[in-house]
Amino acid sequence: MQSLPVSAEHEIAEDKLDGLLSTFNGLFLTQENTLLEHSEDEPLYLPALNQSGVNKILFAHRFFSSALHEISHWLVAGAQRRKLEDYGYWYKPDGRSVDEQQAFESVEILPQAIEWILSVVCRHNFHFSADNLSAGFSISDMFRQRVSLRAQQLIVDGLPSRMQLLVDALAKRYGTQRLTMTVFILPDNAKQLS
Repeated sequence: MQSLPVSAEHEIAEDKLDGLLSTFNGLFLTQENTLLEHSEDEPLYLPALNQSGVNKILFAHRFFSSALHEISHWLVAGAQRRKLEDYGYWYKPDGRSVDEQQAFESVEILPQAIEWILSVVCRHNFHFSADNLSAGFSISDMFRQRVSLRAQQLIVDGLPSRMQLLVDALAKRYGTQRLTMTVFILPDNAKQLS
């Protein structure tokens, strides 16, 4: 199989990202007064400063995965949390202790499950994230399993309305078929189920 020239791959990636931006902003800029845009800095959610302002979901460096991850946090946050910078959540960057990493992972299960669903719909590779590179932590099997089970549960129980609206629009844009829970079963667990 012949690979595309770097410039062609870049154009495809840019087109894919532009599709995500136009889909999200087309749905939620008017309806939720929320704009998704890239930042040259770290990801951040900024609520509107006043009635005429716009809420902004800023994702890092035009990275598609960063956009999906930040969208997932927005989908998790309730109306009151969406009035707070970064939804009012605790966050400590790289260098977390073991206890801090466990606390981080416990609140990352749902956002990463949603990110995985969005990744599948957008035909984009999903990667679990410990988000703690300098401490040398790898993704625990328990965390991977919990994210997998949560993604499966979301599919079986039905997605919340804002998420379903976005998933439907992205599925149409990227030509994705109906999602099933089996997509979110980890390969190690698929052997146990057969």
